[in-house]
Amino acid sequence: MSDIRHIVLDLGDVLLLWDPERPYRRLIPDEAERHRFLTEVCSPEWNIEQDRGRSWPEAEAALIAAYPADEAMIRAYRRHWSEMMPGEIDATVTVLDDLLASGHDVTALTNFASDTFEEARTMFPLLDRFRGVTVSGRVGVLKPDLAIYRHHADTFGLDPAATLFFDDKPQNVLGARAAGWHAERFTDAERMRNDLGRYGIAIG
Repeated sequence: MSDIRHIVLDLGDVLLLWDPERPYRRLIPDEAERHRFLTEVCSPEWNIEQDRGRSWPEAEAALIAAYPADEAMIRAYRRHWSEMMPGEIDATVTVLDDLLASGHDVTALTNFASDTFEEARTMFPLLDRFRGVTVSGRVGVLKPDLAIYRHHADTFGLDPAATLFFDDKPQNVLGARAAGWHAERFTDAERMRNDLGRYGIAIG
């Protein structure tokens, strides 16, 4: 296909498992109440603002003001955050290993709060194997904003037309394509290998 010289990977649900319900299955055993809490209170929309750079104290204060009865569970979100990322997705890590062993240029682009990313680095040494990582919480811009793709390309010297990106979220794939990158949706490691092959990237 095209001359791909740079491969960019998302992290959550691509290389690292992400399950916000995990600690709350213990903390809020009732399924209906747990669903209410994680969709209405500590919702994905609330959490993504930490990925944009909002501090946890500010995020907690805003929710506690709106849901004072839920204060303990709101504060539990950050306290038990590490449980929400329980491990690596082994098959995709093997793809990463094969890409690096084959000498490919691999970087990462992730929507991630800056402090929890540093915590994740202590949990998952693979995060230090990339040539570089753009963390949304550090730059104050989220995927799929075009600015974060341009920032990543400028920072790491990527030619957009020679860049292939994998992300599990369709909107982020579309954002990368709008920035001039090649991009494919990640569903599983086997499909990723097939997609790499279609671009002429042989590994393993």
